Amino acid sequence: MVLRIRLARFGNKHNPFYNIVVAQARSARGTKPLEVIGTFNPIPKRPTNLYDENLNARPYKEIALDRARAKYWLGVGAQPSDPVWKLLSMAGLVERKPATYEKA
Repeated sequence: MVLRIRLARFGNKHNPFYNIVVAQARSARGTKPLEVIGTFNPIPKRPTNLYDENLNARPYKEIALDRARAKYWLGVGAQPSDPVWKLLSMAGLVERKPATYEKA
């Protein structure tokens, strides 16, 4: 049984929202996962309660991740998909993938 950590899409059209899930590799994106370990909202949000000096604050994307469960599933052998690999590397759970360059 090969396990993958991947994104499951929810939300409306033009308003995506993703759950970070652990599921079998051959199951479809919308099927019931083994466990939901986090959420990811890719639509940038502006910080609220800004003061005059912080009016140019950068928007951010919301990521909520249960780090302990993510470490457990990585330790068991679950393979993250490429988008999830990037999110886990930002959280400091895995190393960044080296850039791959193709010869032209």
